[in-house]
Amino acid sequence: MQVSKKLVNSVPGSADDALAGLVACNPTIQLLQGHRVALRSDLENIRGRVALLSGGGSGHEPAHAGYIGKGMLTGVVAGAVFTSPAVGSILAAIRAVMQAGSAGTLLIVKNYTGDRLNFGLALEQARAEGADVQMVVVGDDSAFTTQKKAGRRGLCGTVLIHKVAGALSEAGASLEEIVRRVTAAAGAMGTLGVSLSPCSVPGSGPTFQLAQDELELGLGIHGEAGVHRMKMVPADEIVKTMLDHMSSPSNASRVALEPGASVVLVVNNLGGLSFLELGVVAGAAVRCLEDRGVHVARALVGAFMTALEMAGVSLTLLLADDELLGLIDAKTTAVAWPNLARVPVTGRSRVLAAPEEGPTVEEPVPAGAPASQQVRLVLERVCSTLLGLQEELNELDRAAGDGDCGSTHARAARAMQEWLNSSPLPARPSQLLSTLARLLLEKMGGSSGALYGLFLTAAAQPLQSRSDPAAWAAAMEAGIEAMQRYGGAAPGDRTMLDSLYAAAEELRALQAPSANLLPVLAKAVQSAEAAAESTKNMEAGAGRASYISSARLELPDPGAVAAAAVLRAVLEGLQSHSA
Repeated sequence: MQVSKKLVNSVPGSADDALAGLVACNPTIQLLQGHRVALRSDLENIRGRVALLSGGGSGHEPAHAGYIGKGMLTGVVAGAVFTSPAVGSILAAIRAVMQAGSAGTLLIVKNYTGDRLNFGLALEQARAEGADVQMVVVGDDSAFTTQKKAGRRGLCGTVLIHKVAGALSEAGASLEEIVRRVTAAAGAMGTLGVSLSPCSVPGSGPTFQLAQDELELGLGIHGEAGVHRMKMVPADEIVKTMLDHMSSPSNASRVALEPGASVVLVVNNLGGLSFLELGVVAGAAVRCLEDRGVHVARALVGAFMTALEMAGVSLTLLLADDELLGLIDAKTTAVAWPNLARVPVTGRSRVLAAPEEGPTVEEPVPAGAPASQQVRLVLERVCSTLLGLQEELNELDRAAGDGDCGSTHARAARAMQEWLNSSPLPARPSQLLSTLARLLLEKMGGSSGALYGLFLTAAAQPLQSRSDPAAWAAAMEAGIEAMQRYGGAAPGDRTMLDSLYAAAEELRALQAPSANLLPVLAKAVQSAEAAAESTKNMEAGAGRASYISSARLELPDPGAVAAAAVLRAVLEGLQSHSA
């Protein structure tokens, strides 16, 4: 069995070190000596209020210690990774809050056998000592369509129960009232998770295996089996499947998502999902709920209860009236609770109209005119060239970047094709280059889009008054000078500038009155291609490649190759038109 890599000091000490790290960075939390217990630093402020204790196995961070604070939990008892905490430590935490003068103690426990047993035993021992202690077991799992003898598993919805109970305690509610209110809230809640990968306990291998094209629906937060596996599909379909399962009338643990219902939505990162993916899922969840006529009153998006590094997400839905929303909105000092907007998600405008662009004066060339045909032919050749080079450029870029150079240039090519098919071409060369600059800045993206946009914007200036070959040579130099000024690169830095600079050197011959455009351009293209090839022997001085050891840069720079290919396409387009 291959053991997964972990940034820990030791496997046995990982839970203690993690809790100590949280306390070290948060002055509002303190450790209870001799126990894996974290408590509010201002315990004197719970006098006369109900104390709230929770906990469970470590590995679910920020749960539960991240929710310690005024308006949420008084303390947390942590076990080893995925292991229920010790009875003695739970009892010590109860004694600590009793000595601080609490008006009773509520234990908030996720529905797992070990947690129920250990917290329950500590409760009985505390009661034998005269403590006023009660326990609420949270089971919010909506995975299983039939009731299991063990009940529903406790999942991310437990965090909402922490918040509701904390707000009630801070408002001075009695122990009995808090138990009644949080029990009702827990019964109006459901959670369902989906995973793309397993997690691994420190010192062990993965908890389960998933094929590359599979995901698991309805799994637990320790890697327990879900209800079924399915093939990877787009995020919108995954979210719809999750919400359909959670709200199905045939599901004994369903959430009653009737049209007009108001919900608090929690989109929870199970640990290893990128925040890009989390945003995609969150947007899909809001759209899917609103399409069903469900009012999304609040939406929490982030990592609230994780399963170590599991790449997955869970959705929690809490049916909420105004009174319950008031408790969710109540202030808390807990470090892991988000700075939540106290306004509904549904019903607000999400798009601001873009400012109107200033008027542009363009003189379209009549369709079919020679100049229009020649420019169109050249641009179409550039587009087809870049699309054909997509995979080659991506492969070159993987050596020193993120492997998307070809995709970025292909995106630009498709944007130009769409523009060519929908718009008349500007009459003047300066207008043409300025229009292309705006198009690439908007559609191409990345540093390449900015550099091409900068080059074309600057190159347009010398062409405003004339467009003879000498003016085009001046345009090339103006574009290169702007790229050097703002991009920070110079010839020899292993960038697209190497190809462009080599071409510009040859294009200076166009300043001679008797210069012949096509032979000069052909020579410029050959120089650009040679310069692009020579970049494989250069040490990068700018761009992402500058962070890579030169020993690993054995291929030409993809930006330089792309720039040379664009110049080659321009030449071939002009040659085919003149033939």
